Amino acid sequence: MLYFFAAKLSEIWGPFRLFGSHLILLALGTLTAGAAVYLFLPRLWKRLPHDRGRKFVKGSEKSVGKPTGAGLIISLIVLPIILLVMPFDLWNLGLLLSLYFCMLCGYLDDASIVPWGELKKGLLDLFIALAAAYFLSKGEAVTIWLPVYKDPITIPLIAYLPIATIVLWLTTNATNCSDGVDGLAGSLTLISLFSMGALLYGVTGYRPVADYLLIPHYPDGARWAILTFTMAGGLAGYLWHNAEPSRVLMGDAGSRLLGLLVGVAALAAGNPLLVIVVAPVVLVNGGTGLFKLGLLRILKKIGFDTTPPDTNLKQSPNGQHVFVKILHKIRFPLHDHCRHNKKWSNAQVLMRFVLIQSFLTPLLFVLLVKIR
Repeated sequence: MLYFFAAKLSEIWGPFRLFGSHLILLALGTLTAGAAVYLFLPRLWKRLPHDRGRKFVKGSEKSVGKPTGAGLIISLIVLPIILLVMPFDLWNLGLLLSLYFCMLCGYLDDASIVPWGELKKGLLDLFIALAAAYFLSKGEAVTIWLPVYKDPITIPLIAYLPIATIVLWLTTNATNCSDGVDGLAGSLTLISLFSMGALLYGVTGYRPVADYLLIPHYPDGARWAILTFTMAGGLAGYLWHNAEPSRVLMGDAGSRLLGLLVGVAALAAGNPLLVIVVAPVVLVNGGTGLFKLGLLRILKKIGFDTTPPDTNLKQSPNGQHVFVKILHKIRFPLHDHCRHNKKWSNAQVLMRFVLIQSFLTPLLFVLLVKIR
C-alpha cells in the first residue's frame, strides 16, 4: 500500500518518497513484524488452546499444557504489516489467501479435541498447494531455470501446476514434521526465509545480477522478497519466546504456513530445486519421515508385518522382514533419532541442525547456479 502512495505522500514531506523503495519497505516490514510479534504475542497467547501431547512420541509430555497454535496470532499480527509494505495485485492477494487458509486449517487441527486424520490434512494441503501454484503462475505458462541446463525453459500451465503443487505440498508437510524440538522448525525456516528473501531481492529480482548469472529476471522478485522478509521478522519475534524451554508453540498453524511460504518463495524465484538449497535439513528431517510412513503403509497393505518393535502388539510368528527392521531402527523425523538413539540434548539437536543448514545452503546455491 505504501508503495503506491509514495509519490503522493512525498508531496507532503519529501522523505516519504523512500516508501517507493523496495529495500526500505523490506527493512520496515521485517523490523516492524519482529517487534510487533515480540511485544503482542505474550499478551494474546492465553487465548490459545493448550497442547495435549502426542501419543507414542517420547518427550511430548514436556509440551503438555503449553499454549499451541500461535501461528494464528503471529500471522494475524503480521498481516496488516504485509498489506502495508508489500505492493499487491490480485494474483498476490490470491496467494496470500492461500497461505492464510493453510494457517487456518492448521489452527483448527491444533484446537480440535480429536486431531484431524492424515488423509483429511493431506487432501486439504494438496488443494491449498494447487491453488497457490495457480496464483503463482498467474494462469499462464511459466519460465523456469534449472542446473546443468543453461537456457531458461518455458513450461505450459498444465505441466507446471502438478510440479509446483508437489513442491508446495512437500515443503508444507516436511516443515510440519520438523516441529518437535523447541525452536528447531522455526530456526531452520528462518534461515530458509532469509536466504530466499536475499535471493529474490538481490539475484532473480535484480536484472544485472540475474543477467550475470544467466538466470531469468523476475520483476516481481522484490515483492516476494518483502513478503518473505516480513514473515521472517514475525517468526524471529516468535522464536524469542520459543527458545528452550519454550513458553508457546506455533503448532500446525505456524509450521504449515511457513512450509508453504518456503515453497512459494522458491517457485517465485523460478527454480523448484531451490527448496533443496534453502531447506536441506528440513526436507531430510521431515521429508524422510513422510517417505518412511508412506513406505510402511504400502508394505503393510502388501502383507508385511510392520508392527513397531517398541509396542506390545503381537508380531508375526515368522518375524519381520529385515527391510522393515531397518526402517524401524531409524527414527523419523531425524531429530527424534538424534535425541533418543544418539542421546543428543534438545539444545544439541537445534545447534547442530542449524549449523548443518547454514553451511549447506550457500554451498548448494553456488553449485546450483554455477554448474549450468
